[in-house]
Amino acid sequence: MDSGVPPEPQSRAAAGRIPLAVVVVDGNGLVSHWSTGARRLFGPDRQEAVGAPVVELLPVSGALSADDAPGAYGHEPSPYDTESPGPGLDASLHGLTAYPAAGRARISQQTPARDGRRDRLDVLWWAYPLVGPGAERLLVLAADAARLTTDDASVERIAPGFALHTEFPGFDELALRLPEILPSMSVQESSRIVSQVLELGYPVLEFSHHDRVPVTPDWGVPRRIERTARRRAAQRAAAAGEHADAADLAQDLEYAAVRERLEFLNEVSGRIGSSLDLARTIQEVSAAVVPRFTDVAGTYLREQVIAGEGFPDGPPDATTMWHRVAVEHVDEPGRWDDVVPVGESMPFPAHTPFFQCMTTGEPVLVPRISEEMGTAIASQFEKRDIRPLINGRSMLVVPLKARNVVLGFMILLRHPQRSLFNDMDRVTGAELAARAGLVLDNARMYTYQEAVAETLQDSMLPHVTPRMPGCDTATRYLPGTMLGRVGGDWFDTVKLPGSRTALVVGDVMGHGLNSAAMMGQLRTAVQTMAALDLPPEQLLRNLDDLAQRLGEHYLATCLYAVYDPIRHELRMANAGHVPPVLVRAADGRSELLHLPTGAPIGVGGVPFRCVRIPVSPGDRLIMCTDGLVEVRGEDIGVGLATLCESAAHPAASMDTACDTIIRALNTRGGRKDDVALLMARLNGIDTGSVASWELTLDPREARRARLLVRDQLAAWGLHAVADTAELLVGEVTANAVRHAKGARATLRVVRADALVCELADEDPALPALLDAGPDDELGRGLHVVSALAREWGTSHTPEGKTVWFELPCPRQDAPRRSNSS
Repeated sequence: MDSGVPPEPQSRAAAGRIPLAVVVVDGNGLVSHWSTGARRLFGPDRQEAVGAPVVELLPVSGALSADDAPGAYGHEPSPYDTESPGPGLDASLHGLTAYPAAGRARISQQTPARDGRRDRLDVLWWAYPLVGPGAERLLVLAADAARLTTDDASVERIAPGFALHTEFPGFDELALRLPEILPSMSVQESSRIVSQVLELGYPVLEFSHHDRVPVTPDWGVPRRIERTARRRAAQRAAAAGEHADAADLAQDLEYAAVRERLEFLNEVSGRIGSSLDLARTIQEVSAAVVPRFTDVAGTYLREQVIAGEGFPDGPPDATTMWHRVAVEHVDEPGRWDDVVPVGESMPFPAHTPFFQCMTTGEPVLVPRISEEMGTAIASQFEKRDIRPLINGRSMLVVPLKARNVVLGFMILLRHPQRSLFNDMDRVTGAELAARAGLVLDNARMYTYQEAVAETLQDSMLPHVTPRMPGCDTATRYLPGTMLGRVGGDWFDTVKLPGSRTALVVGDVMGHGLNSAAMMGQLRTAVQTMAALDLPPEQLLRNLDDLAQRLGEHYLATCLYAVYDPIRHELRMANAGHVPPVLVRAADGRSELLHLPTGAPIGVGGVPFRCVRIPVSPGDRLIMCTDGLVEVRGEDIGVGLATLCESAAHPAASMDTACDTIIRALNTRGGRKDDVALLMARLNGIDTGSVASWELTLDPREARRARLLVRDQLAAWGLHAVADTAELLVGEVTANAVRHAKGARATLRVVRADALVCELADEDPALPALLDAGPDDELGRGLHVVSALAREWGTSHTPEGKTVWFELPCPRQDAPRRSNSS
């Protein structure tokens, strides 16, 4: 940070005000903070310097001696014009010293001189090794030796040194202003460094052997502005061959002050808004002004902003709740924490400056808080007295606005020893608040949209049942790393008649709420059409037609598979999706299933083909979206090969197998897309757990069906459900005998995780629940099925229809529910 130089060294105290370059270095020798003064003295700006090795930014070409520093001090060289005894700057920069050091050194410029900058700099320097929990390990202060000239013949030399700050008059104020020397950093970092500087020794300038003056910061105070103005006025007058008059000086004073404020605003603008995270943005806004512009900054936001809701409705009033979200200060640690804790909510009455600011949307300046005003403000804080913290201080209240709506406000306080806030500060504060309000509003909108997107995404992702008839499943969903949680990837499992399971993975092209909404529509359509038991290729054909009707931007890839655990086969169709991987249980070998790719959903006019794949019990099927295997700049074949390799690894469980795949493919880095992963272990159902019979649609067949089911359940040892199963089989058989058009039917009973009974006939008309009246003799059969079965349903088949119901096996304790499809 710069500090001003007086026009002439009329006193030792004035000579202590020098332009300082301030550099903070971490334990790895990299620059972590780089002040504006460092940029002006050494050249590189903050973006270039932060993160770069300090020894490269400050290459020391040697210590200065009397022979090579003749004119820097405006007199002949003397024996005192040498670097201080002990280690030099180079040793400090390399971390070779454990105690503070100071001296003079020559710095080589790495870039050609520009803007009048020399290719070599003679500097005075102070180096402080730092310890503590933070990453900072070295503080370096530097000043241009050529700027330190004096006409005082009694001064033989000017050299850097250290002294206890208590040696100087007004040392309390000196210690209080020390944080202003440091570059922009958090209050915690600043306080830790300040305490160590005060312990190790305050930086001073030694004038020969006679006097020492402290190096004092002078940012933004009239002395620096006046010095700049006098120099500009003198230069302009010299060019015209005249003397600078008062009007010229006044004009340049105004120019220098405005430039000073613009530089501050530009620096603050670069510090805030680095993230769209609301909490981090709040901290950045609060910390940006302390201690450069103010000594205390309290930030308040409206309740709707904190809650991540929409834009606040209506102007604030005396009942509006304001949440204190941040308090930054340079006072001793903990002084403000108990009195004005972060997280507290409170309204502000109409007679306060805060109410005036939030209702008018304009800054409110209080040059100094009087006893009367301090008492009025303190009355708003129950069971605590804040008057010792605020009385006598200068206060500026600035609104945080966006689109002419007040989102919050900042309360800025300066110590009594510091210059009062003035009208120029009011303008600066208003501009600062306007920029901060825009950044906060962007973060608020992002937080709100993220919350909406997450809610939408979570509501659309299915809760997949881990165990299906003859099939175990496990899933993973990872949001995109760069585009937030919301995306268009989905997976699903659908229970089908005949103990079959439909497995689906899809990916809507694009990201954001629109893609998530499209995904929800397509997923619902797939569920609906899967329940109709459409063949895979027909389902994709219908889905493609639907996408074209919904709009030209509906494009998605989809992989649809139907697993039949009794026939031990997969039927799959692909619409432009990533091919699946099948891991064979017999030898652990994994293979990429090369299916007919087909075009994405929504293209139209492209046929889809179905492929039958025989499988064995224990085989595993892995289906995923391209976000798992595709990395920018890398061929997708590499990701598919990694998927096959990681899928073949033995795993103790399905969840472990999914995690292994995710880890293997995430280690490549560069993933930005969201990921959906569905794994199914195809357990199958053995033939001993399936029984089927052919029936004729004769009234006597209902009794025969009941007897067949009773005998089979007795053979399986399922006596507990025999009575219920016998009753329900009789009902569905009698219903088929009475209403079905055809001569034959097939009854099948499957024992898996549940007991499934199915009756298939040749009539495509689906039965439905009827509203039977008290005197009606018919229409109650399906009501009985609905009341006693855990699940039941109907579906079309190529030959007609199937009516099925499911009962829990005795070894299961599953809740009973009804479902009709």
